[in-house]
Amino acid sequence: MARQTENHQTKQPRTTSSSTAVERVSSSSKEGRFYAALTDVFVGATVEGQSGYINLMKIKSTYYQEGVFPALQKDIEQALKPFPDFREELFDKLYAFFHRYFSESGSIYFRYTPLHQRVYEKVYTDDRDVMLFYKTHMLYYVKTDRLFQSMEVELDGFRFFFDVSTLQGKKANEKREIVYTFKHKRQDGALVFEVAYSERGRKTKSDDVLRDAKKTGAQVGEETLQGAFRVFERQSEVDYFINKDAKAFLEEQFNLWLYQYVFSGEGNWTEERVKQLQLLKDIAFKTIAFISQFEDELVKIWNKPKFVLRSNYVVTLDRIAERDIGFVKRLLEHENVSSQIAEWRQLGIVEEDFNQLAVIQKDITGEHLRDEYRHLPIDTKYFKALELQLLGLFENLDAALDGWLIKSDNYQALNAILRKFEGRVQAVYIDPPFNTGDDFLYSDRFQDSTWLTIMQNRLDLAKSMLDRTGTIFVHLDWNANYLGRCLLDEAFGKDNILNEIVWRIGWVSGYKTQVEGFVRNHDTLLSYAAADTRASYFDKGSAKIPYKSFQEATIGTEINAILQKWGIPARDVRHKKIVFKDYTGKVYKTGLEGKEGAYPLEDTWNCNDYEELHSNKIKRNAKEYTPNGSAITQKPEQLLLRIIALTTRKTDIVLDYFLGSATSAAVAHKLGRRWIGVEMAGYFDTDALYRMKHVLMGRSRREPCGISNQVDWQGGGFFKYYELEQYEDVLRRAKYEEADLFDNPYQDPCSQYVFLRDLKMLDALEVHAERQVVKVDLSKLYDDIDVPETLSNLKGKWIKRITPDSVEFEDGEKVDIRNLDWKLVKPLIWW
Repeated sequence: MARQTENHQTKQPRTTSSSTAVERVSSSSKEGRFYAALTDVFVGATVEGQSGYINLMKIKSTYYQEGVFPALQKDIEQALKPFPDFREELFDKLYAFFHRYFSESGSIYFRYTPLHQRVYEKVYTDDRDVMLFYKTHMLYYVKTDRLFQSMEVELDGFRFFFDVSTLQGKKANEKREIVYTFKHKRQDGALVFEVAYSERGRKTKSDDVLRDAKKTGAQVGEETLQGAFRVFERQSEVDYFINKDAKAFLEEQFNLWLYQYVFSGEGNWTEERVKQLQLLKDIAFKTIAFISQFEDELVKIWNKPKFVLRSNYVVTLDRIAERDIGFVKRLLEHENVSSQIAEWRQLGIVEEDFNQLAVIQKDITGEHLRDEYRHLPIDTKYFKALELQLLGLFENLDAALDGWLIKSDNYQALNAILRKFEGRVQAVYIDPPFNTGDDFLYSDRFQDSTWLTIMQNRLDLAKSMLDRTGTIFVHLDWNANYLGRCLLDEAFGKDNILNEIVWRIGWVSGYKTQVEGFVRNHDTLLSYAAADTRASYFDKGSAKIPYKSFQEATIGTEINAILQKWGIPARDVRHKKIVFKDYTGKVYKTGLEGKEGAYPLEDTWNCNDYEELHSNKIKRNAKEYTPNGSAITQKPEQLLLRIIALTTRKTDIVLDYFLGSATSAAVAHKLGRRWIGVEMAGYFDTDALYRMKHVLMGRSRREPCGISNQVDWQGGGFFKYYELEQYEDVLRRAKYEEADLFDNPYQDPCSQYVFLRDLKMLDALEVHAERQVVKVDLSKLYDDIDVPETLSNLKGKWIKRITPDSVEFEDGEKVDIRNLDWKLVKPLIWW
């Protein structure tokens, strides 16, 4: 299931057991080479720590050692009795075939394909003469992680031991730093460190580590300590994959390989020779049958419907007050309102002396929200006891929502919500990792084939969610745009490309070269129609284009007054060429203080989340900042304004599954579109959720940001956010039994489905045989399951109303959520 990344050279020793029959086969013989290759496949490198993947690998090892190897060895010995002279050749050919497709940690794909072996690979179709082919095209990409082992490092006379026994593996492909905690000094003098992945931005505190180490008498220095950390972190990095159909892939490859051998002109085709080759095929297919069971199990887990966890809603006070202002008062009087107010202060949308009693004012017409507090965002995580009553204020819940913010690996999210949003999305915009190695969120240094697999897996799902009139925009730079074009041609059809958009970036003026090199100062956006370019919606006529030709402005009192706010003396505007207006009347300056960029003189917002700045040549500043000060690049709100305004209408849905700091969702919301955003790990909370709460607040309490002035954004909104069960979560919780799997005398372990008797997640069911009743108790699996949203995704139906006892869907169907039918939840717990 994982492959060794070629650009990392450190190899891990294979897990072994002194008592196994595998080891008793001479490793120097051809038979030994074959069994060693299979051991690599089933047992693989030693992986320490705690994760669902590691749990499954342990079970896989047991199956192989106790069941498959003895059975396979017995079958081969029996089959070779009529052909004793074929023994060495059999194992030689089995090794020659199988070693091409497996890495030492278990991936099944084109690992090693010499030129002469590629002749019969199927890399074309009957109706196309050119087709994109890459060696991981038949795989699902899961994540990139390290195969960490506990390790002892000796450096500068000091010994360090790094313990990874409690290391929790990454759930998805997020970037996470390693954090070291000093534990103790062993009797032999080694300094012992516990290794963990960073949570919530936690970092190793070197000063604390050094202080604690010196308390034990170890006078280790900072340079030596950091050197030891670097040595430990050189351990092998792997990309985790799952083969979509391992059995079909391997059987097809074996047939092609055998066909090539048969027609190579070697040997005399006697009856005995034909039987020998049939024996070879039988043994190969028997091995393939068992191998494929594990991959098939992983595919089922990867694609199974996922539980919705820890969901909450964010809604502004005006949306509540227009239905029941009395409910606003209940919220403001709630015992947890202090936590909500603390969040508002942390967001910077209320002052330190804010008093909730000032939110509602009375006049002769009754009670009303004060204007400056109309758009305060209520997060229902602080008011769970009142959440259902709040949701009950809305007659059609999903129809009332402006957006869905999902914390998840984006493949898992797209697959989970596919049925609910299939054909409902009007525009997809993504700004994926560009394969540069230093993008700010995702692990981002892939081989080309890996990058293509990541993109292809997710593009296929996104395409299914698009309306036939919809459009997709993929934002790339020179590291990936050539691959992106080929991939999008495959996914959407080369005839469906709408445009290749060049987006200028940086401060460099013009396209001329610099003294020491050429200038690269643009990104590429590739735009494709979902179904047909003739059907694609593109409202250029009515959309408000944010860039027009600029007009030179007259220098006068108005301009000088604006410049004074910048602290620029009036004498600096002697030349008209440095001042101009755009079509909206905004005044710009250029050339001041030696800078070539253009700054807006009006509405230069005094907030961190500011719009990228543009000149008449549509240049933009390379940096934008989110509300909490994190720097981002590539996509200002102005760019998304152009894309969304041209390709969608009011209430259309915009999807971004590489959401980042939520620029696309922010723009969609301000334009009155609905949106779906997918992000993972801590960035979800610190940037995406944080920003969208600011967007809902609007500009009542702070200077307008982004495109707010341009579209006259005031604030308000209602969205839902939640987490999804992840692939790793399932692997951790699934119950796999190791007993009595090989006790059926009528079936060998290669042909029987070894996982058929395993419990998976059936402990969520309580079977009362005497009453013929099956009770569902999902709390045995996870805390805080959102059953209505889980069922909404599972059924592909939008939610109309939720009560404590039931969920009603838009088509009128009601489901009793307190007494769930086990057949309804079966896809979630049994695959």
